[in-house]
Amino acid sequence: MSNAAAQQSSWDHSHVFLGEAHEASERRTWGVIWLCGAMMVVEIVGGLIFGSIALVADGLHMSTHAGALLLAALAYTYSRKHAEDRRFTFGTGKLGDLAGFTSAIVLAMISILIAYEAAIRFVHPVAIHFSQAIPIAVVGLGVNVASAWLLSSGGHHNHGHSHGHDDADHSDGRDEALPVATASGPAVLSVFEDGAPPRFRMQWDGAKPQPAASVSIETERPDGTRQTFRFADRGSYIESVDEIPEPHAFIAHLRVRGAPDHALVFEEHEHGHSAHDRDNNMRAAVIHVMADAAVSVLVIIGLVLARLFGWLWMDPAAGIIGALVIASWSYGLIRDTGAILLDMNPDERLADKIRQAVEACGDAVADLHLWRLGPGHLGAIVCVATASSRETEFYRKVLGRFPSLSHLTIETVRRTD
Repeated sequence: MSNAAAQQSSWDHSHVFLGEAHEASERRTWGVIWLCGAMMVVEIVGGLIFGSIALVADGLHMSTHAGALLLAALAYTYSRKHAEDRRFTFGTGKLGDLAGFTSAIVLAMISILIAYEAAIRFVHPVAIHFSQAIPIAVVGLGVNVASAWLLSSGGHHNHGHSHGHDDADHSDGRDEALPVATASGPAVLSVFEDGAPPRFRMQWDGAKPQPAASVSIETERPDGTRQTFRFADRGSYIESVDEIPEPHAFIAHLRVRGAPDHALVFEEHEHGHSAHDRDNNMRAAVIHVMADAAVSVLVIIGLVLARLFGWLWMDPAAGIIGALVIASWSYGLIRDTGAILLDMNPDERLADKIRQAVEACGDAVADLHLWRLGPGHLGAIVCVATASSRETEFYRKVLGRFPSLSHLTIETVRRTD
């Protein structure tokens, strides 16, 4: 291979930014469509044969359900087939988010329609054929439960709710925690950085912390750099006085009075289940099924109470509650997928880590753009202001420890201060 060809090979990189379980999710979605389609045909044909308008109506409702899932399945298939199409500058990973956003709009319209129909029935109650309506609702619930099981069989999905930390990193703020044996009993040494500058934190399991003066740490980095950390008492734990510079990859030589020295290895890494790992196309499909199941449960409860006690108002009341639940899930999906389609920063904490990693080299981040390319894939453009003669490849290696940065563009500008 010529030098030019070898250099060209080093520049080439993939623009396929699909989720790890993309093909499995595609197969499951098509499977659920076939299930819903079969149920639709059985209900419509059965309703026409036995003269049940309610059965025909539920079959037609099932067709809208299958149509919504068809949108998700087509998005999976199209994005897979065109994943390497150069017309898509950053691949087809966002197509699932576009499908999820569209499904969320459809869900919002469905919630409005259900609420409207329920309101009319409050004012103008209609006769209910309980012997037909209740069994149909039970069968519909069974199909939705089976569909949800099939769709979720490949993993856990977030059904519209979110957490304060978007499930990124550890919810208790510990970047990494390692067990340590001391004279006072077992303890845990961690790098703590939840909304605060990163510091070492040491806690004892069910025992009073040792005096801060009896503990010290010396870090040893791969380049040979060493730094000593003193500790201060913080009540139920002790904490290092100085902040820990990025990156958090080093050997920590821990000295605790009355116990052997420990050499603890800390490695910088990202933790799974971040918000930018979420497959919003599958999430939208699951929400469609869950919304239908929730409505089925409420309808069954409303119909049973209406039949037992004559509370005809329970049927539209159940419809109103179902509409509110669907609207809430729809809002969460619109918010999250809309943010991705508008290229909002998907991970503020990762953005801070990128800045800290560059600043640890004595440079500054002049400009940073971080956005989602697909489930588990982020794109970043980083402009580094430096007074050194370092090439961009140096910073590419520095940021290479963040595996979710699937497409990284680096620019350097000369700093004169």
